[in-house]
Amino acid sequence: MDIQLKKGLLEFCVLAAIKKRDSYGYQIIKDISGCIDISESTLYPILKRLMAKEYVETYSVEHNSRLRKYYRITPEGVKHIDVFLEEWSQVMAVYDYIKGGNKDE
Repeated sequence: MDIQLKKGLLEFCVLAAIKKRDSYGYQIIKDISGCIDISESTLYPILKRLMAKEYVETYSVEHNSRLRKYYRITPEGVKHIDVFLEEWSQVMAVYDYIKGGNKDE
């Protein structure tokens, strides 16, 4: 997959994973890796940006005597996904055009 396209989609994949359930870094990577490759060095800057935009928030839970940081989607994060999904029809129109199909023909 083209690196720029992948970069654009990763943010939404991370949000979608967190939308399903609050999660932590390693689990998010496991959840997403079924559809797109992501590493820790890629995930954490994305999470930081999402927090700065207030699309996710964090809290800590003790696990095996250590604090584990969990990420939770905010209402703004849910809206961000909704806007992306609404705009996806425009992306599909471009895809259809590039593929050679045109519904008006």
